[in-house]
Formats: sequence, C-alpha cells, structure tokens
Amino acid sequence: MKRFFAIVLFMLAMTVTSTYRPVYAQQDDEAVRNRTRDRLAQLLEKAGPTINVAFSQSQKQPYNYVGSLKTGLVNAESFEIVISVTPKETLGFRIYPHYNKSYVNVDNAKDRASLMRLLLRLSDRAFLYWGADEAGDVFTGYTFTLESGFPEEAIKIVLRSIVNSDKFVGEMRPFIDGSAGAVK
Repeated sequence: MKRFFAIVLFMLAMTVTSTYRPVYAQQDDEAVRNRTRDRLAQLLEKAGPTINVAFSQSQKQPYNYVGSLKTGLVNAESFEIVISVTPKETLGFRIYPHYNKSYVNVDNAKDRASLMRLLLRLSDRAFLYWGADEAGDVFTGYTFTLESGFPEEAIKIVLRSIVNSDKFVGEMRPFIDGSAGAVK
C-alpha cells in the first residue's frame, strides 16, 4: 500500500510540475526577449546616427525597430529598415528599398521573372540576402542567432552595409520599370 501511495504521489507531483514548467519557461523566454530588445534599442541609439538613421520602436509591434536611410543613395529613394527581436532568440533584419515612391514589388515589375532571377543571384553574391515577402515586396535581409550572445559589432557591420545595397537596386531597375540604374 505504501508503494502504491508513493507512486500516485510521484505521478501527481510530475503532473503539477509539468503543468507549471511551461509557464515559467515562457516567462524566462519573454524576459530574455525583453533584455535583447533593450540592448538593441541602446545599440541603435548609438549606431543609428553614424549611418544617418533615426530608429524608433514600432507602434504596432513592440519587438520591432524601424528607421529610414535616405542619404548616400542614387538608385533607391530610401531604405526602410525593420529589425525584429524574435521569440526564437534571433534578430531579423528586413530592409525594403523604396523606388518611384513605393516598395519594389515583384507583381508590379515590368519583367517579373528576370527580377526574381536577379534576386536569387544577388543572394549568392551579396553580403545581405535578397527575397520577397508574402505581399511580393522585395527586401534585403540578414538574420542573427543569439546563441553565442549579443553580436554588437556584427550588427554595426550590417547597419553600415545597408547603403551598399543601393547599387543592386540599380541592377533591378531595368526589370522594375525599364530604366537604367545609376552608377555611384
């Protein structure tokens, strides 16, 4: 009887522990995400002015920071920079070129197939990868995993590299609207 009682007590304890464990793990994950967001905010406050971008926390998504790069460009009008602190311990950069007063959109391009082929080739040869989101808007991006800590210097390198993507928008222009890209 003692043995039966001990087994039931053990099983009850395991059920209670497993019920509450995910709640604590979720709170820990959220705390880590909040700390990462705070570190990113501090870094962007310091690094943003060095690339002429003022970053702000998104009103719609509190784990996103947004900024707009408008200087040093000859092909794009601007680059909309969105940096996300994900729940999976990563930082995701999505940088959307603005051209002709809107996003570059695959569905609105003069030559869609050639634009998509160029995006694939650029992902192979450029520092930042290229893609299109679910709306068909073209972006360049980078993803950091945070398993080894917060990569402050690497983030600064990515931020400084964004302006270099302007030349790739110049390569896209013949496929977007048939115009020739400017050379810097």
